[in-house]
Amino acid sequence: MTTTAATAAEESGAHPRFAEALRELGLEEVLARTRGFPEATRTAAEAAAAIGCELSQICKSLIFAADGVPVLVLMDGASRVDVEKVREALGAGKVTRADAGVVRETTGYAIGGVPPFGHRTRTRVLADRSLLAHDVVWAAAGTPHTVFPIEPDALVTHAGATLVDVREQTA
Repeated sequence: MTTTAATAAEESGAHPRFAEALRELGLEEVLARTRGFPEATRTAAEAAAAIGCELSQICKSLIFAADGVPVLVLMDGASRVDVEKVREALGAGKVTRADAGVVRETTGYAIGGVPPFGHRTRTRVLADRSLLAHDVVWAAAGTPHTVFPIEPDALVTHAGATLVDVREQTA
């Protein structure tokens, strides 16, 4: 990591690996908009309360295992992922929620701080269309205490995501 990127990461509170990913993507200005909070923003509800935005403006980065292979699903904070829809979208036999060890091994981040990109390993990424309902969404910046704003279209592009409808429908 460059000294400039390391300094920017330190100043913003973002995880250094995530700050480096932003630099590589040409998104260094995002670090200036990254917000840190003394209290954890591990859950979508905690993040929305700290930021002062709608719950659906939070982008959750969730790791699942599709036939044992990690996949990242980006979902709005007000919704739940329908695992059957993820299975269908991937053409997989079985999809399960990944445990904390798999999440950290795959992404390099702990649950509650997983950003939508800048991961240790490359995974397939699905983004639910519900994220497109907002001008700006907020996602974790690699720690449970930091978040950053991004336009949904830019999020999908930089995450290398495929847009899908995998939100659980309420009756």
